[in-house]
Amino acid sequence: MTESYSFMIPQSLYHLWCPSYIEQQNLTSVSEFFLTGLSDDPELQPLLFGLFLSMYLVTVLGNLLIILAVSCDSHLHTPMYFFLSNLSLADIGFTSTTIPKMILGIQTQNRAISYVGCLTQMSFFMLFGCLDSLLLAVMAYDRFVAICHPLHYMVIMNPRFCGLLVLASFFISLLVSQMHNSIVLQLTYFKDVEISHFFCDPSQLLNLACSDTSTNNIVMYFVGAISGFLPISGIFFSYYKIVSSILRVPSAGGKYKAFSTCGSHLSVVCLFYGTGLGVYLSSAVSRSPRKGAVASVVYTVVTPMLNPFIYSLRNRDIKRAMRRLFSNTI
Repeated sequence: MTESYSFMIPQSLYHLWCPSYIEQQNLTSVSEFFLTGLSDDPELQPLLFGLFLSMYLVTVLGNLLIILAVSCDSHLHTPMYFFLSNLSLADIGFTSTTIPKMILGIQTQNRAISYVGCLTQMSFFMLFGCLDSLLLAVMAYDRFVAICHPLHYMVIMNPRFCGLLVLASFFISLLVSQMHNSIVLQLTYFKDVEISHFFCDPSQLLNLACSDTSTNNIVMYFVGAISGFLPISGIFFSYYKIVSSILRVPSAGGKYKAFSTCGSHLSVVCLFYGTGLGVYLSSAVSRSPRKGAVASVVYTVVTPMLNPFIYSLRNRDIKRAMRRLFSNTI
C-alpha cells in the first residue's frame, strides 16, 4: 500500500501549489511510486518476462565475455580495447539499473518502487547512460589519434592518459546524474504516484509534480543537451579528421585498412545515438508515455545487447581472443 501524508491548506492559497487540481483541498507527499511497465495485459506478462530475461542474460554474458577476452589476452592490452572493456562494463550497469526491477515486477505482480529507490535508479540510469556516451567519444578520439597521428599514438595514448580519460568520463557522468537528482529532489508533492514507464524517468516525475516545474524542465533539458552535445561534437570532429586523413591515402587497400579499424565503433555510435534520437522524436510526436516507454526499450536493452556482437563479429582480434578464451576453459 502507498504510504501518504496529507495536510489541509486554505482554498485561497491552493492555486499557488497545484493549479491543475484547484478543486481538491489536500496535497500528498508520497513514499513510493508505481511503474506501469510496458503493458497491462495479463496474457502478455509471461511473454514479456521471458523476452526481457533472455535479453538481459545475453547482454550481461556478452559484455562479460568482451571484458574477459580483453583481460586475458595480452594482445588486446591496447587503448582501444581498454576503452571497449570499460564500455562493456558501462553497458552492464546501464541495463542492470532498469531490467531486473522490471522482471521482478512482472514475476511478483508488484510494480511499487520506493521514493528512495526511484531516485537511486534514476541516478544510476543517468550515470551509466552518460558514461556510455562519453566513452564512445573517447573511443572516437582514440581512433583519431591512431589514424591521424600513428607515429605518436603510443606516446599520446599512454596508460596514464587513458586511465585519466576514463576517470574524467566517470566523474562528469556522476556530476550529470547528481544534477538530475537535485532537480527531482526539489519536488515535494505529486499529483499521482503512477509512472507510465518501466523505470523512473526524470521527465515523468516532473510531469507528476504538483508545483510549477518550468524552471526544472529548462535546467534538466539544458544539462541533458550539454551532456549529449559535447560527446556528439567530439565524435563528429574526430571522424571529420579521420575521413579527411583517409581520403589522402593513395591506395584503396590503405583506405580500407584504415577505415576498417573504425567500422565497429562507428556502427555502435550510429546504433546508440540513432535509437536515442528516434525515441526522442517518436515521443515528441506521439506524446504518449506508454509508446515512449516501448521505444525506450531499444536503447536501454537492445543497444547494449548488440554491442558485443558488433565488436566480436567485425573484429578479428576479438574473435581470436574469444577462441583462446574458450579453448583454455574447455
